[in-house]
Amino acid sequence: MKIRNVVSAGLIGATPKGGWANELNPNDSLHTLIAVHTDDGLTGLGSVFTHQDLVAGSLSVLRDLLVGEELDSPSAMTERLHQATFWMGRGGSITHTISGINMALWDVFGQHAGLPVSRLLGGDHRSKVRPYASLLMDEPSVMVPRLEGYASEGFRAFKIGWGSFGRDSAATDERIVAAAREAVGPDALLAVDAGGSDGFWPHGYKWALNTSHMLHDYGVAWFEEALSPDDLAGFTELTKHSRVPISGAETLTRRQSFTPFIDARAFDIIQPDVTKVGGLDESLAVGRRAEEAGMRLIPHGWNTAVGLAADLHTAAALPRTDLVEYCTGSAYIDDIVEDGWRLDENGLLDIPSDPGLGISWDRDEIKKYTGGASLFLE
Repeated sequence: MKIRNVVSAGLIGATPKGGWANELNPNDSLHTLIAVHTDDGLTGLGSVFTHQDLVAGSLSVLRDLLVGEELDSPSAMTERLHQATFWMGRGGSITHTISGINMALWDVFGQHAGLPVSRLLGGDHRSKVRPYASLLMDEPSVMVPRLEGYASEGFRAFKIGWGSFGRDSAATDERIVAAAREAVGPDALLAVDAGGSDGFWPHGYKWALNTSHMLHDYGVAWFEEALSPDDLAGFTELTKHSRVPISGAETLTRRQSFTPFIDARAFDIIQPDVTKVGGLDESLAVGRRAEEAGMRLIPHGWNTAVGLAADLHTAAALPRTDLVEYCTGSAYIDDIVEDGWRLDENGLLDIPSDPGLGISWDRDEIKKYTGGASLFLE
């Protein structure tokens, strides 16, 4: 099986708000899909957390390293891409684009082999995984009905984040967290994401530690991105002294960037994003190393349905990854999948068992959000 072509198309028209200081609008290009076509007529799909123009530029560098090559090992082929482009950044757009390529390679390799990606990655530690409904913080009058609505749909785990948190006052922060806890009930998982990777994040260790005490009072499951993403010393101290678990690292790329944080025990929970970190192989490498250090991987998943599918297979392949992020209200999660995502009576998602990523894509919806691009072989 040889690679025939690699193409990309950005998702535009329904980009959800990110809660950023420089807020997104629906026509912003934030996520880009990549398709790998093979000479036997198969198409594998991947997703990249990067502007479509940056992905297109990266593909102009990477495509010649792929087209015409025998696809005998997604891992080896992906590593060749990393090694061949090391002088171009070891991160950023090149690595983000390789992330999508890696997902697409695994997808098409699984289709060719007749096996789900999770089996090819080395294990099925679970057949179902709990998704947590992830939404932006807002005033309780807006946020509480949304939380109650997601609970009525079957979600039993939730994360609220960004918005005004850490950007107004400690009283505002507590008022929002208290309202969320009351809305989801005392037994539901509730996590809080400060969004410390936002531009010009103003807070340091003392604010984060004080805030963690408040979150402990409301039974918060973890405190995410409480500090700027490169604050290794701060995260290490915070994880030592916080009464709630600390999580982060969604902005890091490649396993080498995670090593200092893992070695320092800087997190309780580490959160690579499969659409940025380098793909499934990098996520698994980070997860296995983190588990050896007593952490667990819960993937960052504020991206697309393709990223969510990859995260489900990651959860099957890692013993301690028992949660995935579900970006609520995003058309790029809900609309591009045929028949949608279905929670069972316990609020769990099935890990796909069909070959490859195992998802049936709604090609008409994908065309709608990619401006009519033909990602699939007709």
